[in-house]
Order: sequence, then C-alpha cells, then structure tokens
Amino acid sequence: MTSPSATQDSYPYQNEPVWSKSEKAIARKAFDAALGRELHEVIQETKRMANVIQTSSDLWDLERYLTERRKQIDRKYDYRYSQFTLVFGRLLYENRLSEEDLRGLREDKMKSIRSLAKFLGERAA
Repeated sequence: MTSPSATQDSYPYQNEPVWSKSEKAIARKAFDAALGRELHEVIQETKRMANVIQTSSDLWDLERYLTERRKQIDRKYDYRYSQFTLVFGRLLYENRLSEEDLRGLREDKMKSIRSLAKFLGERAA
C-alpha cells in the first residue's frame, strides 16, 4: 500500500482544496495586500498613541496595544493553503478583502469563502 504523498497527483488531505499555480499567485497577492493594509492601520495608530505619551502608563498602554495587535494579526494571517478558506472568509467578512481581490479563484473556493464570511456576519448580528 502506498501513502497518499507517494502518489504524485494526489493531495495528502482529501477534504482540502488543491490550489493551482495561478490561484496561489492570486491568494498571495490578496493575502499580502490585506496584511499590508492592516499593518498600515497599526502603524498609524501607533504613531498617534506615541505622539500623546506623557506618562509611563501611556508607554505601557502602547506596549500592550502593540502586543495584542501582533497576536491578533499572527492568529488571523495564517499563510497555509489549508487555512486559506478560513483566512479569506474572515478577511472578506471584516471588509479587509473584496471578492474582486480574489477574482480568479475557482468557484468552489469562492463559495466556501463567501459561506464563511456570511456565517461570521450572521453570528455577529
């Protein structure tokens, strides 16, 4: 018996979608753009907070903010193909990505991403 990885054209996990080369390029571009926008927001807020530091308490507030944002971003932006449906669904829900950013992904992937974004929206309501 051969292992799944021994078969050249099969994917080791049956329930995970296979990402074509062009889809990987689209995903990378969308991922990087969303991450860049979110990091830009963090930079802007950090500058704002730094400009009003007057006490040691303000300094530690900035440190706590940066630590919490880093943890949130690290949890959210998981660059593994097996996690892309979850990542893009969340980013779509948060309006950090649009469907236009994901244009070119196969419809089965888009359906899963839209479904998760819709679920998150309903859960938040």
